[in-house]
Amino acid sequence: MQGENSARKSSGDLYVVATPIGNLEDLTFRALRILGEVQVIACEDTRQTIKLLNKYSVKKKLISYYHPKENQKIPQIISLLKQGKDVALVTDSGTPGISDPGYPLIREAIAQGIKIIPIPGPAAITAALSASGLPTHRFLFLGFLPPKKGATKKLLDSLKNEKATLVFYLPTRKLLSFLELTLETIGNRHIVIAREMTKIYEEFLRGTTEELVEKLEGKELKGEATVLIEGSL
Repeated sequence: MQGENSARKSSGDLYVVATPIGNLEDLTFRALRILGEVQVIACEDTRQTIKLLNKYSVKKKLISYYHPKENQKIPQIISLLKQGKDVALVTDSGTPGISDPGYPLIREAIAQGIKIIPIPGPAAITAALSASGLPTHRFLFLGFLPPKKGATKKLLDSLKNEKATLVFYLPTRKLLSFLELTLETIGNRHIVIAREMTKIYEEFLRGTTEELVEKLEGKELKGEATVLIEGSL
């Protein structure tokens, strides 16, 4: 990345770096090396990225790159890459572009002929699937739910006959209403809720839709959850 090789490059490389979803020890050796070598880190929230960098004594120039203002920062980042600077793209947690900022920048970098290098690592979807006990040979990742209940109901209706394990991200405050809507639309299924993964209070809730509705009534949970729903039999 540095020295003679970087001097010959017409543009810098864009590294898509996965970062821990909770436990900061989950950063890979390769990701740490890349974060230490690039000239700039484009991050979703500088306050969150600083916590990770401080743990590993890494000091770098940071650019805030977050939704919904992603497009405003793309020209600046592309300009740095065109100047021959290597840039690491990170989000607050997990893999950039997977229900997190990243796609517009990556798409534009590809259009500009810039090399994209993925640095694989943590992602809530793979962590939840691996420990869910639900079939993993076929799954459908649907990310965050539409903001309106009607749109969510329409989405669930369209998935009634989907045989793959369904995977959603959603705030825990919406869990109960989502489960109730799921019961109404696609029926009683086996469900796994993964919450606070890799953190101190990591929790996996397993049961049928009806059982989990009963279990969650009156409970106040914080943070975000990954919800996995058994496919149609």
